[in-house]
Amino acid sequence: MTSTQTARTDAELKALAEQAGRDLEDASALEILQWAADTFGERFCVTSSMEDAVVAHLASRARPGVDVVFLDTGYHFPETIGTRDAVEAVMDVNVITLTPRQSVAEQDAEYGPKLHDRNPDLCCKLRKVQPLEDGLRGYAAWATGLRRDESPTRANTPVVGWDEKRRKVKVSPIARWTQDDVDAYVAEHGVLTNPLLMDGYGSVGCAPCTRRLLEGEDARAGRWAGNAKTECGIHG
Repeated sequence: MTSTQTARTDAELKALAEQAGRDLEDASALEILQWAADTFGERFCVTSSMEDAVVAHLASRARPGVDVVFLDTGYHFPETIGTRDAVEAVMDVNVITLTPRQSVAEQDAEYGPKLHDRNPDLCCKLRKVQPLEDGLRGYAAWATGLRRDESPTRANTPVVGWDEKRRKVKVSPIARWTQDDVDAYVAEHGVLTNPLLMDGYGSVGCAPCTRRLLEGEDARAGRWAGNAKTECGIHG
């Protein structure tokens, strides 16, 4: 990492992100990730929910040994933890597991059991948003697996943008992809995916707040079903 890169101000990073978003709109996912790896070096990471390892796999091609950040909320399905362990074992990445400041038992003691049912926004803040903010402090840019076709709330996702909340460059290299594109990449490269995707789940989050999809629902309809919540707070 050069001193010029580490010395960039927030305003410079924001301008850089916005320009890259325009310049790379029609670039391939690998080209977008290569730009991020070349621009930020060790201060670039990938985040993964371990729904699949597509972006982690792509990033490992652009920067072998790239940091892949995973949030272990304490509420994950066993299949999700298994996917993380498999990714760590077989891919050229450095998996970093973040945990909340409190264990589930400690959170239950302070806030009462099943906070996810009574106040899902607070539960997500404690178990996802805060740990990610803590874990990303050493990075200038992070990559996500957001896609525009996943839900209306993600329809305007830029391939590169500015994360105002965390004051970092946010890279979404597969924003323009469809589920067919994801499936084709998985098949071509033998990429690991969460087994729950073959068992009726369209999107995999914490077990208490995730259900299988019903006929005709969009991919994220099984998350926080029954209330107006659509995002955990990391992406909106």
